Amino acid sequence: MANDNSTQSEIEAHLAKSRSRRRIGIIVGAVGVVVIAAAVAIPLLAQNAAEPAAGETELISLTIADTAQSDFQDAIVEVGRENGLDIDFINFDDPYLPNTALVEGEVDANSFQHVAWLSQFNKENGSDITPVFSTVISAWGLFSATHADVADIPSGAKIAVPDDPANFSRSLFILQSAGLIEVDPDAGVFPVEEDITANAKDIELVRIAHESVQTAYSDPTIDAVVVATDDFDPALEITSDDALSLEDSAASTSSPYVIVVATTADNVDDPAWALLERTYRDDRVVTALEEEKRGEATIVELPVEDLRAALAELTAQ
Repeated sequence: MANDNSTQSEIEAHLAKSRSRRRIGIIVGAVGVVVIAAAVAIPLLAQNAAEPAAGETELISLTIADTAQSDFQDAIVEVGRENGLDIDFINFDDPYLPNTALVEGEVDANSFQHVAWLSQFNKENGSDITPVFSTVISAWGLFSATHADVADIPSGAKIAVPDDPANFSRSLFILQSAGLIEVDPDAGVFPVEEDITANAKDIELVRIAHESVQTAYSDPTIDAVVVATDDFDPALEITSDDALSLEDSAASTSSPYVIVVATTADNVDDPAWALLERTYRDDRVVTALEEEKRGEATIVELPVEDLRAALAELTAQ
């Protein structure tokens, strides 16, 4: 998957589009010099940057792959400059490409996936992508445009779920919490359809590409969807309060679904990550995130050692 010509062409197209945008590479002022000088030991991609003029400090360039353009990213770029970073986001429509671009050295990091998704990618591709810090966990639940309660879901109902292994398994747990199915407790974090041990209403799971599940909400042939609340079009004004059943984001069983900023294993010690984490934790960025996600995502600060331990455990399953 990572090396076919069509995938590489798409990556190059996104990169070319991004590089056509104006880039800002310096900041001015003695305060910026003092703050950044101690942290910038080895710039990631500054080798080709122009020499800064007197009184100016060169920024560390970071290219981060994601899956959607947002005001949240704009806040990260703006605050990142204050922290010594020149951040450029590359956004892909295909949720597998941010990892592919990272493995192929086209970007420095990505910021879109939870640990469970990352574990599956690493396992399937023999890659070594590694978390550097956590960001948020999104609220997931069971939603229906036609049924007001789980009890109203009829026998033989069709429920749309993501088709990727990590989020398919997550959907099974949500449906189990809703009382619609039972899952073999020995199936681990990644149960498959064959691990469903009870399905009293003979629910039919309709697998849809992860990035498109929310569009099935208004499909009259679909009774319900399992999806992140913040994936819905904001115009629909759907919130977690509308869920027939909602995942407990604070439960320990939800920890595999914490979203992370990640890079390759040989780059995890770069001092830029501390500056980037400081940027993500800034109150202005947090506010932009809350507005972007409409309050449907929770900031999570987990020790990076815990994230990496969880990744290793999940990858081994």
